Amino acid sequence: MNDIENPNPAVFELRCGNVLHVTIQRIPGWLVAAVATATGSGLAAWLTSR
Repeated sequence: MNDIENPNPAVFELRCGNVLHVTIQRIPGWLVAAVATATGSGLAAWLTSR
């Protein structure tokens, strides 16, 4: 597709032959927040355990 038909390109696209095709158009804010929180907590735990 060209940009005229699809003005918002996919953020993530995964294709495995003709069997699997996953496309993510936008990443939800709650998912970004959850990943950031988990990463921060894990990093803090790792740094304080030393």
